[in-house]
Amino acid sequence: MEKLLEKFKELFGDGGEIHSYFAPGRVNLIGEHTDYNGGHVFPCALTMGNYAVARKRDDNKVRWYNMNYPDDGVQEHVIEGLAPNDHGIWYDYQLGVLWALQQKGYAVNTGYDMVMCGDMPTGSGLSASASIELVAAVIARDLLNLDISMADCAKIGQYSENNYNGMNCGIMDQFASAMGKEGHAIFLDTATIEYEYVPLNMDQKKIVITNSMVKHQLAGSAYNDRRRESEEALKALQKVVDIKSLGDLDEETFEKHKDAITDDICRKRARHAVYENQRTIAAVKALKSGDLAAFGRLMNESHVSLRDDYEVSCKELDILAEEAWKLPYVIGSRMTGGGFGGCTVSIVEEDSVEEFQKIIGEVYKEKTGLSAEFYIADAAEGARRLN
Repeated sequence: MEKLLEKFKELFGDGGEIHSYFAPGRVNLIGEHTDYNGGHVFPCALTMGNYAVARKRDDNKVRWYNMNYPDDGVQEHVIEGLAPNDHGIWYDYQLGVLWALQQKGYAVNTGYDMVMCGDMPTGSGLSASASIELVAAVIARDLLNLDISMADCAKIGQYSENNYNGMNCGIMDQFASAMGKEGHAIFLDTATIEYEYVPLNMDQKKIVITNSMVKHQLAGSAYNDRRRESEEALKALQKVVDIKSLGDLDEETFEKHKDAITDDICRKRARHAVYENQRTIAAVKALKSGDLAAFGRLMNESHVSLRDDYEVSCKELDILAEEAWKLPYVIGSRMTGGGFGGCTVSIVEEDSVEEFQKIIGEVYKEKTGLSAEFYIADAAEGARRLN
């Protein structure tokens, strides 16, 4: 924050009220590709994310500088005339939030100066984009005195990513970044937006994130294809069973009616969405009862389903998960995030974390030529203005 403030004063001067902000990334423990299918998810906010310092302006300009991309220099945009695009540049996620707030009727009449930086690897599946959206939302909420709840900030982030950036994501990433709670994961029903904070009582076990160092690009890619295929499966099922989303089905009902989906690929996508939703419900129940072994088994099953039915894994993620399964002190391991690269999340005995990193790192390097990175995940607070 000191470096951010120093840079801000260098670029924009030190007068007026300068405030600081943070929005975290997230890791999803289980419940992948269920959020836009009306199912349950179980993410937690991370201590990693995007930091910013900002000061309100008296005109209609937004000026920004990102210390992670110094070659971009200072850029600016007027807040009128913002229009959707699919450039996929980091600041489009910021501008998209301002556009979305305007679309929803909020008074975004003045701009701000802002310097930001992040300590989270992009393309890692830890939702850097949602972190940027939520830091923009809390800046606008604070500096422009907008009467908007943090839950609605999450909805604004999703709306902007869907409609400004062209990425048809669900609500999970933005909700986790906005609503995170220290020491807890969020059990969220994405169909109703009802949620519950669940303590992460891991009994001397740690959540370890392993970055495959394979970056994904989701917007305009296979992610949107998966959503379209799931929607086609839903339409086929709705002809024979009264449901609003795939999340309304349990396994037995799906198996009874699955032949209504005549396309084999769409049937596989639906099977993942239905079974993954039920796995997530069962996993949270297992965690609450202290049955971490059951929680771990469900994590492993989740990865297999994402690999085989939803087909969003890749060889690097498969290696990381499959090698982790071989270690006796690993409770469970799976890919996390949208897929096509990014990270795995593993539950590891606390006293074996260093050995886990050594063994997985060496095997992964041998099999792929890539050097994995490891992060110990601590569940953290959500997006906010800092003191």
